[in-house]
Amino acid sequence: MAVLSPTQPAPARGRPPGRAPRRVGFSQRLGRWDVKLSPYLYISPFFVLFAVTGLFPLVYTAFVSVHQWNLLGGQGEFVGLQNYADVLDQPIFWRSLVNTVSIFVLSSVPQVLLAITIAALLDQNLRAATFWRMGVLVPYIVAPVAVSMIFGRMFADQYGLVNGLIGIVGIDPVGWHSDRLASHVAIATIVNYRWTGYNALIFLAAMQAVPRELYEAAVIDGAGRVRQFFSVTVPQIRATIIFVVITSTIGGLQIFDEVRMYDAAGLGGPSKNWMTTVLYLYDVAWGNQKNFGRAAAVAWILFVLIIAIGMINFLLTRRISTSGPSTPKVGRRHTRALLERARAAGSATTTPPAAGPAPGAGAPPSGGARAGAARAGTTPEEDR
Repeated sequence: MAVLSPTQPAPARGRPPGRAPRRVGFSQRLGRWDVKLSPYLYISPFFVLFAVTGLFPLVYTAFVSVHQWNLLGGQGEFVGLQNYADVLDQPIFWRSLVNTVSIFVLSSVPQVLLAITIAALLDQNLRAATFWRMGVLVPYIVAPVAVSMIFGRMFADQYGLVNGLIGIVGIDPVGWHSDRLASHVAIATIVNYRWTGYNALIFLAAMQAVPRELYEAAVIDGAGRVRQFFSVTVPQIRATIIFVVITSTIGGLQIFDEVRMYDAAGLGGPSKNWMTTVLYLYDVAWGNQKNFGRAAAVAWILFVLIIAIGMINFLLTRRISTSGPSTPKVGRRHTRALLERARAAGSATTTPPAAGPAPGAGAPPSGGARAGAARAGTTPEEDR
């Protein structure tokens, strides 16, 4: 009688037979968690700081803007979009908005052009290059209040330095505080004086990262300095150009220090000739109205305006920086036809040639055979 022994279960595939599954220890699990969570912990301080100093004030301002909120009385009843309607009905708001856009255009456009030109000059082989690069940053170091007060005195209507200089060449004095456009030019000059050098150093850092082999190839092709700048430098730093344009847009639409310290009163002049939107916001919140609800509504309107203008500048700058000779587009059908032709040509070249007739079986004699027969004094036909 045969004795049947119990059968052992077959070992799992890929696992050594007779060994129990290995348990993962706590230290190994902790190491895996460290690898997965460490990157998020490293970048979390930025998001925490942004949530506290950026996102929370933005959300809280939106909450204040839909309530009747006074400096002395505090939070009032819910009014919805009434604060926005009240702000849009005030002519001073629209006047401040036009002033803001005018000063922004007069400051940002020349500022970017001057900054990129200065950066191109500083990128050359200059003596004492460090001195010149640090020199363009000096206006940015000076306090904006001091710069605004100095320029405010220089652009005085009666005894200003600027009117004295233009009077030497026979030009009548300009009302830098009484004329609306002249005051915008003066304030834009203050902004350009402070921020041109700062943006120039940003452009310079981007230009120094451009590979020098591109300039060497351009010189070999016969390109001059101007051609190298527009064909090599500008396309290579287009990302930096977009960054500077966007930051200039945000800063230009939020201008406050220069207009606040341009005169003694600091409220945009007697006719509000240079009152900007941020200065109007300050006047609504801390001036005679002391209405935080309307001030919050002004802040949100300005926020939406900055996003809209920033996106327009981004799209325009990106389109200008990537503009070039347009290449014809190839359709899908044409692409498939070209691929089929290429495959057919490749298969034709890899096909072995057909076998020819056997040697001596009616094949015409080659030139070598004729030459050998001629040397022997006979022809191939006679040899046959």
